[in-house]
Amino acid sequence: MSDIVTVNELATHDPADAPTATGERADLLEVLAKHRDFLRFTTRDLTDEQVGRRTTASQLCLGGLIKHVAAVERTWVQFILDGPSSMGDFTTMTEADWSRRADEFRMLAGVLADYAEVARRTDELVVTLPDLDATQPLPKAPWFESSARWSARRVLMHIIAETAQHAGHADIIRESLDGAKTMG
Repeated sequence: MSDIVTVNELATHDPADAPTATGERADLLEVLAKHRDFLRFTTRDLTDEQVGRRTTASQLCLGGLIKHVAAVERTWVQFILDGPSSMGDFTTMTEADWSRRADEFRMLAGVLADYAEVARRTDELVVTLPDLDATQPLPKAPWFESSARWSARRVLMHIIAETAQHAGHADIIRESLDGAKTMG
């Protein structure tokens, strides 16, 4: 598909359909929504070919970044619900596993729609989760402290940080692509 991405495709789910959050939960969702919007906005008025183009020395492209952020958010939300079994044991990953993981950064059709669905599910969980203090043990991975646990709140803050970081990457890629900026 080579159609230009439209404003409608950049839209998130309809907030009127979402459960209402208050207090801390509303704050978490507001910050996450802002960074999701920054990330999606970097793809405005681009074709699939442009969204898949790498403009820096890295393997990153705009479509791949959004695909990656959606996958990360989906996985961490599943972690809140099911614990480390939803992520696997990173210490046993092979070169082939790491290669498949790198494929997250490549463009696929429908990535914006998938990201909107992931956002809808996360937002619903944040509103309905009985306790943001509920913890899960982290999966085995060289970058996690052994026997560490994260609360649902900590996971949501991680999702926000991941989204914000990649929105910044996306802004650099977009500016390198055609000079357009998300901010400033």
